[in-house]
Amino acid sequence: MSPRAAWRLESIGFTEVYDYSGGKANWGAFGLPLEGTRGPHAGEQLRTDVPTCSLEERLHAVRARLRASEWDTCLVVNENYVVLGRLGRRALAREDDVTVEEAMSSGPSTVRPNVTVEAMLERMRRRNLSNVVVTRLDGALLGLLRREDAEQLLASAAALPPAADGDTVEA
Repeated sequence: MSPRAAWRLESIGFTEVYDYSGGKANWGAFGLPLEGTRGPHAGEQLRTDVPTCSLEERLHAVRARLRASEWDTCLVVNENYVVLGRLGRRALAREDDVTVEEAMSSGPSTVRPNVTVEAMLERMRRRNLSNVVVTRLDGALLGLLRREDAEQLLASAAALPPAADGDTVEA
């Protein structure tokens, strides 16, 4: 919003007006809602129930927690939910009782929620990945995009008839 528009809103009675200058890409990279025709976006199909753990936890405790779930990975986060590392199958299979920090893979690759599912699926196929970690621009965890979920989302989006310019949908 321009400063002039912000001043105008204040002049007509709005008491909390903010000037957001980051732009649309920055907005979407923080996981905020997007509109338009480039979607669907990675942030629309996230698994937000991915397990997390802290650097100080013991590996055996995390492994015990995961045994009771469907997950074979745990994302290592700090108190602000910033992704620091990842415990994959190999780390979780270790028998020694070490800290998560000693067992994790540091700095896992992440993507932003405003990346299209189509682009993410291409990346996952090319690198033979079953999932990708999705974070906000500041590194805070939003969730995990699974390849099978991305494929289903694109298949269902492809099944929808394209809307012509100027068409409206009435309920």
